[in-house]
Amino acid sequence: MSAALALGDAIGIPPLAMAELLPVIEAVMVAKLNEQMERPDG
Repeated sequence: MSAALALGDAIGIPPLAMAELLPVIEAVMVAKLNEQMERPDG
């Protein structure tokens, strides 16, 4: 979490905004990784 907040800070995103966005971003990342793992060429 601290690394993600530091990354947000480095690109100018306030910590509160990052804290709100991270769960959404994580959910999309997990869904896309699961899709890739399910493909035969995965």
